[in-house]
Amino acid sequence: MLHYIRDYQKFIKEMKKDSICRKLINYSKEYLDFFSNDYLGLSQNEEVLQAGIKAAMEYGAGSTGSRLLSGNKQIFCEFEKIIARDKMTENSLIFNSGFQLNSGVLECLADKNTTVIFDKLNHASMYQGVFASGAKLMRFNHLDYDHLESILKNETTKSIIIVSETVFGMDGDTADLQVLSDLSNKYGTLLYLDEAHATGLYGKEGYGLSTNFKLNSETTIVMGTFSKALGSSGAYIACSNLIKDYLIQCCRSFIYSTALSPFCIGAAMASWKLVKSMSKIRKDLLNKADNLREELKSIGRQTIGNGTNIIPILCESTESMRRTKEKCFENKVVVAGIAKPTSPTPRIRIALSAKHSVEKIKKLVECLKP
Repeated sequence: MLHYIRDYQKFIKEMKKDSICRKLINYSKEYLDFFSNDYLGLSQNEEVLQAGIKAAMEYGAGSTGSRLLSGNKQIFCEFEKIIARDKMTENSLIFNSGFQLNSGVLECLADKNTTVIFDKLNHASMYQGVFASGAKLMRFNHLDYDHLESILKNETTKSIIIVSETVFGMDGDTADLQVLSDLSNKYGTLLYLDEAHATGLYGKEGYGLSTNFKLNSETTIVMGTFSKALGSSGAYIACSNLIKDYLIQCCRSFIYSTALSPFCIGAAMASWKLVKSMSKIRKDLLNKADNLREELKSIGRQTIGNGTNIIPILCESTESMRRTKEKCFENKVVVAGIAKPTSPTPRIRIALSAKHSVEKIKKLVECLKP
């Protein structure tokens, strides 16, 4: 047997032994879903679905090529103008997915002469981009901006990029964008913000936390996705005209990828437009999240994060996390069980959405009682 086959077999065996082997599982509609990122329920919204169908009927099921060849349909350009307007930036650029965007853009913006200073709990896609770029990576403790500034003070590299999520998808907490922006301006860096979990739920009219602040338009780059609260697929960069032009010339993950399906763009644009009318729904959702945190505390569960709809419940071990997840599943409640390397500690991740009624949340709490 070839040696690498033996290595793969050994790896899978160890993963199964540690109860962390990933599986692809289909869940029927009879199960209560507390693990989806469909935070506003827009993936099933009739207006969104019809907009996707209309776009597919007009432009086709697929885009047929990259944006630089046959794939640059008018609907892409129209949506990019809307995104830039609502994100209060000069321009924007659509990508196929958040992972493709983060990994490709950071690889493009950085090189071996760049230092990237990174919140330790940033998403794997951003790590991937930095590793691929060959840049020097320095990490600061999660949300510890004194630590960040101590790194900045001692860094002699001229080209520096500060990178952070705005809403952290595995920890349910938020970055201080004013402090990040101030430090970026003070030390003359680029600031790269990931709004994957913020788009649709937070900030001015739901368009992300970055819209709450007057950020430096020349040096701030903001990404977000259509695949979470917007219920579709794809991602965007909101940025200056210069950054957009540079990415079109140099970002390989954009240049060499077939563009998104027009259905996804049509659906995402409809969701984007709906978001600004959903302020009450967002407020109610965050109130439910605050109440759920208190209920979990009352039954002895330790949660982290605050002020978001993402509620991680810490577990003593990977095995206790797995048992909790299985107990919920036996009661037809599906939650996400997260362990290393996705998160630093084992946890149950609750993703509260607008479709969760008080009754459904009560059933969840019953399942989570120790």
